[in-house]
Amino acid sequence: MKNQIVGKCYGTAATPLSILDFVMAGKGYSAHQALTASIELAKLVDRRGFNRYWVAEHHSLPGVTTSSPALMLARLIGETQRIRLGAGGMMLPNFPPLVIAEQFGLLSALAPERIDLGIGRAPGTDMETATALRRGQLDKEDFPSQFKELLCFLDDNFSKKASYSENVYAVPGPRQDQENGVARSFERPPVWLLGSSTYSARMAAERGFPFAFAAHLADENLEMAVEVYREKFRPSKVLAKPYVIASFGVMAADDPVEAKRQAWSYAHAMMRMVTRRSFVVPTPDEAENYDYTATELRLIRMWDRKIMKGTGKQVIERLNEWQQRIHTDELMVINLGHTPEAIYRSTELIADAYGLPNNVLDE
Repeated sequence: MKNQIVGKCYGTAATPLSILDFVMAGKGYSAHQALTASIELAKLVDRRGFNRYWVAEHHSLPGVTTSSPALMLARLIGETQRIRLGAGGMMLPNFPPLVIAEQFGLLSALAPERIDLGIGRAPGTDMETATALRRGQLDKEDFPSQFKELLCFLDDNFSKKASYSENVYAVPGPRQDQENGVARSFERPPVWLLGSSTYSARMAAERGFPFAFAAHLADENLEMAVEVYREKFRPSKVLAKPYVIASFGVMAADDPVEAKRQAWSYAHAMMRMVTRRSFVVPTPDEAENYDYTATELRLIRMWDRKIMKGTGKQVIERLNEWQQRIHTDELMVINLGHTPEAIYRSTELIADAYGLPNNVLDE
């Protein structure tokens, strides 16, 4: 399992670089256009030597198209050749653990040793939508128990005291090989715990799992969470020593002014969301010409400060500054802007500045 977690590092840097994608549909762009652009983005990062390409789960957000990471990953398996594909992540309280185990067991059977399963405990949406997703069961959530059940389904390892009989198991999964009389070939995808606070960091450490921190949401908690994770880590059968990814919001452009304009558009959408309005990324012109209240301006500036923006070189310089402080095992970036073209170009510039090769598929 460890070899699946530690990816290959391409280029001149010592730390692997990966991509998180929201499949953004900015104002004026359809879901089809956003999805098509993200498929092209996955192909690009596959060629350029990025380590992973993860997609997030969100609901009731018009500006974000990935309501079903598993469906998107199934398409991307056929569009890419070597890059690891994963969910960053699946929001476990939104699903019965058996559903996630079967979905990602199927993906792993389609693309052995290329699938990652990131697990989060946030809803990925507002509480009203969360209630609709969970059929009104919000008061019955127990994330540690749900997580344990998910692992039991993935490993086919329920105890005799479990809630289910031995006839309940995930397919595809390890039991299928046994029942069909073939040598066991199923290997469950590596499971990551995701978070933006010390809660998930501690939980990942105590269970010996890799940890991915969402610094694009809460960079102010990053250093503390990484410290807790490393201090509390207990080796497990899946991981001998701590392994942590930190994901950062970025936007690079040939013109640093344009990078700032694109980033400001995304920050505008975050301001809308936290003031309980629909999350839509406006055009840069619309965001610039908006008549902000004092509260709105404070909020948008807060979110804008979290985004590393400028030329590709400037973005990598800021990324390296963080890396020198926290020494994560892997870095992940999410390009935050309005247009698919800007996001694609940002990825190219960051790859160039990070010293990634032009086409690892030719190697």
